[in-house]
Amino acid sequence: MTADVWLPIPPDEIEGLPEGPDYRFWDGEEDFPADPADCAFYVVPYMKPIPLCVRPMGRMGNVQVVQTLSAGIDHVEPGLGHLPPGVRLCNARGVHEASTGELTLALILASLRGIPDFVRAQDRGEWLGGFRPALADKNVLIVGYGSIGEAIEDRLVPFEVARVARVARSERTTARGPVHPLTALPALLPEADVVILSTPLTETTRGLAGADFLSRMKDGALLVNVARGPVVDTKALLAELESGRITAALDVTDPEPPAPEHPLWRAPGVLISPHVGGPTSAFFPRAKRLLVDQLNRYVNREPLRNVILTTGASSD
Repeated sequence: MTADVWLPIPPDEIEGLPEGPDYRFWDGEEDFPADPADCAFYVVPYMKPIPLCVRPMGRMGNVQVVQTLSAGIDHVEPGLGHLPPGVRLCNARGVHEASTGELTLALILASLRGIPDFVRAQDRGEWLGGFRPALADKNVLIVGYGSIGEAIEDRLVPFEVARVARVARSERTTARGPVHPLTALPALLPEADVVILSTPLTETTRGLAGADFLSRMKDGALLVNVARGPVVDTKALLAELESGRITAALDVTDPEPPAPEHPLWRAPGVLISPHVGGPTSAFFPRAKRLLVDQLNRYVNREPLRNVILTTGASSD
């Protein structure tokens, strides 16, 4: 069996790749760089549409590893059923924490302090003063306390927040305090001034922030979504925004992107950034380090990092 490795970054731009595999550059172009049947290690193109990412997977009969460059894996899940058993799917834990943590704080601060209003006022030549909410002394709830949730809390610490509550799929204890299960949300939501969604998109979290979730948020609270658009029920969110009861800052939406006439663009109290939590200057150095580490492990038959699942394995 040949050992082709498909990379979405030109291999001559990645220092430290191990010798042995044949490296093929493919970032989603129409023509494949080689026969997909010869690919043993597939690094999925970053920030590309789902059909493009999964297009070669049905022909990768000898692939052993599928490596994403994103924290989420929902964009490759439609192709997993076409892979042979035993393929390890790995995510990019460690790549996006810094950028996503930065953007989360930027969205919170911009929303609370009224930066969009200031920009519009500047365009009009208007001096728009007045009091605005501060992040200091606020209660913050992080829903989805994985590595990105931890990175967000790291960046919250200097802002003198009153409290950070943490929620994840499984209850546990960390050095910073308890992580509550999802079942604790009804009790925690009414206490939070800022609710941050940083959870993966799964069948459990799809529509998690629906009408009941949103109705439990306190008046004047801010919802921040840096997870995936479908974690929030857009129709339910629009109802809350249009009532003026809560505000929102969204790096991801459902649909994504919204059509130009979609009411989300013009809803009161919403700030939208175009899914830019990950693509910053911090991405490439961290992505390259991950790939070098993973490929050295692969060549040397060492355990891979960030294995999310193995195809054909029992979910028990």
